[in-house]
Amino acid sequence: MLEATVGLIQVLGHTGAACWSPKSLKSRRKLDVSAFPPVFFLSFFPFTMKTEVFLLALAFTCALAQDEQNAIGELLVESLEKPETCSVLSAMGDTLQIHYTGKLMDGKVIDSSLSRDPLAVELGKRTVIPGLEQSLVGVCEGQKIKATIPSHLAYGKRGYPPTIPGDAALEFEVEVISLIQQTPWQKMVNDVFPLVCLGLVPTLLGMVGLYLYKKAQNPSKKKAKDKKSKKK
Repeated sequence: MLEATVGLIQVLGHTGAACWSPKSLKSRRKLDVSAFPPVFFLSFFPFTMKTEVFLLALAFTCALAQDEQNAIGELLVESLEKPETCSVLSAMGDTLQIHYTGKLMDGKVIDSSLSRDPLAVELGKRTVIPGLEQSLVGVCEGQKIKATIPSHLAYGKRGYPPTIPGDAALEFEVEVISLIQQTPWQKMVNDVFPLVCLGLVPTLLGMVGLYLYKKAQNPSKKKAKDKKSKKK
């Protein structure tokens, strides 16, 4: 993108200089300006060195901004501080007490827990935005991280007006105050219970279908009995 913009500026600069040379001015005839698109007249603008430098700087800035937006397409997690012993890592189902500060990419703070009690987050319960929850998997107690979260793992296209605009990437600095691992009972409930419920759904549907089928067969049996009684 940057190379194409620089090339366009150079072409326009040389074309402009050629069009405004004395020789070309003498030989120029009256033109029907309505026959040319608006962008054509850019080539007749006399590009000076200052103008080219300004446009080059503008193009460079726009290219950097575009590259930065494209770079935030996936979750980035950076460890800022890690304790010496970090053997117990968080996993889905664990509960963490965290302090956090959330910012927009321009540095504007959108929320912070530093003036409140730590936030309790049970991983897997979706009590926080997906990007923040994912960044808290695999951390240990006492660790500090910085998570750069793309918009589709934050508040998406709608944002959270008026604080967070749509399609906004977010940056969270998080400190893990405590880590409570799930008990075996909790693990069984979290892992096995959903599978049991999923298996029971077809069974319950089958039982309901069987009940309705038998109920639909009863009237026909009663009618048959009534016909036999009348014949007698």
